[in-house]
Amino acid sequence: MIPFLWALSSSFKTLEEIVSGTINFIPKNFTFDNYKTIFLEQKLFPRWLFNSVVIATLVTSFNLFFNSMAGYALARLNFPGKKGIFIMVLAVLMIPMQVTMIPNYLILKSLGWLNSYQGMVVPAMVNATFIFMMRQFFINFPKELEEAAELDGLSKLGTFFRIVLPLAKPALAAQAIFVFMGSWNDFMRPLIILSSPELFTLPLGLNTFKSQYISYWNYIMAASMVFTLPILLIYAFFNRYFIKGVSFTGGK
Repeated sequence: MIPFLWALSSSFKTLEEIVSGTINFIPKNFTFDNYKTIFLEQKLFPRWLFNSVVIATLVTSFNLFFNSMAGYALARLNFPGKKGIFIMVLAVLMIPMQVTMIPNYLILKSLGWLNSYQGMVVPAMVNATFIFMMRQFFINFPKELEEAAELDGLSKLGTFFRIVLPLAKPALAAQAIFVFMGSWNDFMRPLIILSSPELFTLPLGLNTFKSQYISYWNYIMAASMVFTLPILLIYAFFNRYFIKGVSFTGGK
């Protein structure tokens, strides 16, 4: 907690006090000027915050939808090539992100998706790690519930959306937290894909407060506190699902 508390304290300090070399958690000259500056004088900061919220929300929503459907299909449905597809998913887990950066860039360039929202969202719509996680979750899901739903006349899609998915809240909550954090904190992908300052996300925007000769740590600390808040809210919202687990029974 000490680095976080120091950052919070520094967000209310002047630059001179931060770089003076003294370590104190109570600012000598308490000020809100850092927050006023990033929101009022740095015109693009609210836009960076908006971009991060939009991209992280879309990426998380698509991942929850597609990863869950893919995981359920690999766990429950029988179709030609199922084993081969599962092996491909596992193989993707072994490929480092650094290896795919240049191919991804070239593909997005050929599609005309560089410096755009779709260039940030579409390649991140699915994640092999969470497809595997959801598959493992659905393998342990009680078949009795699905059989009861089938007897009541529900189709496979109806069973998935009305029975299986509502009972998968712990797995979905864990996935939502990790995917949102990964997208929200991502620096490398926006650095490669985005070039217009108006489309920057917060991690990329924060980097503009640093120059060759000086770093405005007072603004960086204030911005980082704003940057941290959505993560805390997401964790607080999903925490009750994340930690409680679930007990399955075959009865109603």
